[in-house]
Amino acid sequence: MSGTVRSVLALGSNLGASNDTLVRAVADLVESDRVRLHAVSPVVRTRPVGGPEQPDYLNMVIEVETDLGPYELLAHCQSVEDGHHRKRTVRWGPRTLDVDVITYGSWTSDDEILTIPHPRAASRAFVLQPWAWMDSGAVLNGRPVAELAAEADDLAGLVPYEGV
Repeated sequence: MSGTVRSVLALGSNLGASNDTLVRAVADLVESDRVRLHAVSPVVRTRPVGGPEQPDYLNMVIEVETDLGPYELLAHCQSVEDGHHRKRTVRWGPRTLDVDVITYGSWTSDDEILTIPHPRAASRAFVLQPWAWMDSGAVLNGRPVAELAAEADDLAGLVPYEGV
């Protein structure tokens, strides 16, 4: 792939067979010839952050290499969510699948459609800790991701997922 960018995507699920959903979602995301899997984090179980009372989440982070533009990548992620019956009814509510674009190379944006880096990623252990395990040298907003993870309020609610 020439003219490619590395992008970090965060995936989460807390409805249905979440582990199976995450496995299938990764496959769906990289099914396109324009998105290639570069790295995969371990899966973690986390308590919900914000939103209504709901089940725990399974979360993971992947790094992909893509020649899709940032808005094309967002649309691709949303089509994969839709394929897994994602319903956008309650903000921060339960979901079959959530796929967030966390970074897109060194590109930044603060528009309301796509904010890069993701506006809440730097404070969420459920993104940061799997990412740090996947890439110990990762940096977000000029700081090591592992350092940000250690400071995140939700770190205590995160445990490695060992399966059922």
